[in-house]
Amino acid sequence: MKLKFYSLLAAFCLLTLLNSSSIAQVKDNQLSTQEQKEGYKLLFDGITIKGWHLYNQGKIASVWVAKNGELKCTPGLEAAHGDLVTDEKFENYELKFDWKISKEGNSGVFINVLERKDIPTAWASGPEYQLLEKSHYDYEKEMKRSGCLYNFSKQLNNAELKPLGSWNQSVIKQQNGVIEFYLNGILTAKQDFKTKEWREAIAATSFSNFPEFGKFVSGQIALQDWNKGVSFKNIKIKNL
Repeated sequence: MKLKFYSLLAAFCLLTLLNSSSIAQVKDNQLSTQEQKEGYKLLFDGITIKGWHLYNQGKIASVWVAKNGELKCTPGLEAAHGDLVTDEKFENYELKFDWKISKEGNSGVFINVLERKDIPTAWASGPEYQLLEKSHYDYEKEMKRSGCLYNFSKQLNNAELKPLGSWNQSVIKQQNGVIEFYLNGILTAKQDFKTKEWREAIAATSFSNFPEFGKFVSGQIALQDWNKGVSFKNIKIKNL
């Protein structure tokens, strides 16, 4: 009886070790076996910026570069500036990504972006998942902290950034026009883009000056260019 027990225990320990090894072997900008089963795909291959282009400027050289496994916006480069936008459009999805930002940095991820020549920037149509470093002067404004639906709601639940220079993990879910934002595993925003409440919220802000802002429940995803550095990796998306 004891022999059988120890045999089962040994088998369990071996299985646990193998599973742990399998998880440990998943490198940055790659999909785990489980992610593949769930239907995730990479939006950044870790080597190139294939699948992305500069908003309204196409596939030209810019301050956005792929370097050391990171998709980086690098201030100081003598290159074209602008938000980096996906070639594809998305509607119902779960997007997850890792990011880190420089001291006093300010960036964001825009969703449901409509790219059109008469719309000057990605933020003129796409609501923003805010990315803000704690020493930035806007950090004291509750509706502008990381994980917020920028300028519309403060964090639903308090979510702290990891120390400067560390990677944070974010998730954006959208299904049937309802979005959820997560920062380091904590739900920070939720909004239904199909409601009268949302339209009234837009009307009460300066975004009301941009007629296409917040109207859509599908579109491109964009990363915000700013005057401080920001890096992304492990950008993965699956359809819901």
